[in-house]
Amino acid sequence: MKILVTGGAGYIGSHIVRALGERGDDVVVYDNLSHGHRWAVLHGTLVEGDLGDRSLLGDVFRKGRFDAVMHMAASIVVDESVREPLEYYRNNVGNALNLIEACLSFRVHTVIFSSTAAVYGIPDRVPVKEDEPLRPINPYGASKAMVERMLEDVSASSPLRYVALRYFNVAGADRFARIGQAHRDATHLITVALRTALGERECLDIFGSDYDTPDGTCIRDYIHVDDLADAHILALEHVGKRRESAVFNCGYGYGHSVGDVVKRVKKVTGIDFPVRYTERRPGDPPALVADAERIKREIGWRPRYDDLDYIIETAWEWEKKRAATLRTRP
Repeated sequence: MKILVTGGAGYIGSHIVRALGERGDDVVVYDNLSHGHRWAVLHGTLVEGDLGDRSLLGDVFRKGRFDAVMHMAASIVVDESVREPLEYYRNNVGNALNLIEACLSFRVHTVIFSSTAAVYGIPDRVPVKEDEPLRPINPYGASKAMVERMLEDVSASSPLRYVALRYFNVAGADRFARIGQAHRDATHLITVALRTALGERECLDIFGSDYDTPDGTCIRDYIHVDDLADAHILALEHVGKRRESAVFNCGYGYGHSVGDVVKRVKKVTGIDFPVRYTERRPGDPPALVADAERIKREIGWRPRYDDLDYIIETAWEWEKKRAATLRTRP
């Protein structure tokens, strides 16, 4: 297939592009490189551009004759979205509108959308099912919920069909350490813990130790980035075969506490780095875990890397390589 991947030079997008390339798809990556990297695009062609540039976007679609679009490009930092909400609505919602309009104009009727568990806010029930009410508590989650609604409405009025994949906590790296989380200001727990182990941070902050959980720290569902890449390919096949839209959670169906993750990181690295407990962050739910039965049942997704130690090990190999070599890369 000929596939356009927006944000394909970023952390998650680059793993999806690698998976598509390895199965023989013809990939065009569209990325403004604000957080992505040229070296992370292991397959296909990179077009440096912003989704706000409707003229360039139209040219890419006109030349590409794409069978499908995978939309990863977005701003994703929760705290930043609270400080700069209009930037998040402009980038995540406004630019998604530009992309969907281009899909309709150039008759691209298959879209796989990168959504998030943040659309649920603080859910009433855990594990969270896809039919749980969407009650985002920050502009990031709200912006993703808006795009989901946009896709739902467009799908009802046109031939466009989509799958929205609601990511839980994505972690890990390519097993050969070719690509991984390279954002300088990464906020993901495992990445921050590993960089603390490398001495790049003075200590690791844990936000809250008095939650109603076994060890008092928040519980999250961690999914390996390669399992997430597999979910995107299965979602693409689902739309191609059944021509129906769907929404799926992407997680393993159980969680690990922040405290447990920190212990595992110390075990894998062999480094007893300093940890500091601080105040809770506003809006952090005590537990956020996916009910992943729908994606397993409907598109046959079977995770291959459902092992927290393996997730941490692959991320550790990548972080060591990044620390040693990233400074010399363009």
